[in-house]
Amino acid sequence: MTGTMNKTDMQHLIAERVAQELKGPCAVNLGIGIPTLVAEYMKEDNIYLHTENGLLGVTDVEEEDIDPNLVNAGKLPVGEAVGASFFNSSDSFAMIRGGHVDVAILGALQVDETGLIANWAVPGKNIMGVGGAMDLLVGAKKVFVTMSHTSKDGSPKLLKECTYPITSTRQVDMIFTELAVFEVVDSQLKLVDLMPGATIEEVREKTEAAFTE
Repeated sequence: MTGTMNKTDMQHLIAERVAQELKGPCAVNLGIGIPTLVAEYMKEDNIYLHTENGLLGVTDVEEEDIDPNLVNAGKLPVGEAVGASFFNSSDSFAMIRGGHVDVAILGALQVDETGLIANWAVPGKNIMGVGGAMDLLVGAKKVFVTMSHTSKDGSPKLLKECTYPITSTRQVDMIFTELAVFEVVDSQLKLVDLMPGATIEEVREKTEAAFTE
C-alpha cells in the first residue's frame, strides 16, 4: 500500500494518526506542511490551536469567509474560534518560551537515532528558515514530528546522525511517518506502531537509525 500511495494521501494518513495522540484540554501549535492537516482529524473540542504569529483558537475557514489579514505562520488563511485570543508576536513567543504550549507538531527534514531533528536549513539551498521551530523545541511540553519516511530519492530520513544542521539540542517525543510511529525513550527510538499497509521489514529497510521494537 505505502509504495503506491500518492503524496496527499500519505500526508493525510500521517495527520490522522497524529490526531489520535492529542488529548485535551491542551494548546497545540501546528507547524507548516503536514501538521496543518492535523486540525481536520481532531475529535475533541477542548484542543486549542496556536499559531506563533499571534492567535490562540485557530480554525479552518471557508473560501468565502477568508480574511486576507488573518493567516497562520505559514501565510495560509485561517479562521477564528469562538473565544479566540489575539496577541502580538512577542507575547506569542513568550507563551511558547514560558512553557504554555502543550504540544508542538513540526515537520522535519531529518531525525537522528537519539531524537534530534533538522528542519530549518539545507546547505546550499534557500528554504523558508527556522521560524518558531527552535523556540517550540525548547518551550513546548511535548514535540511531535511528521515527515515522509524517505527522501524523494528513496534515501532514509531517520538517520544515525543528521547531516543537516540540527534545530535544537532538545529531543522530540514522537515521530510519525507513513510507515511507522516511534517514541523517543531514553535517547533511543522505539517503534510503537506500524501504519496501515507497512511491514516491519519495510521499516527496517528504509531506516538507517537504530530502533527497538
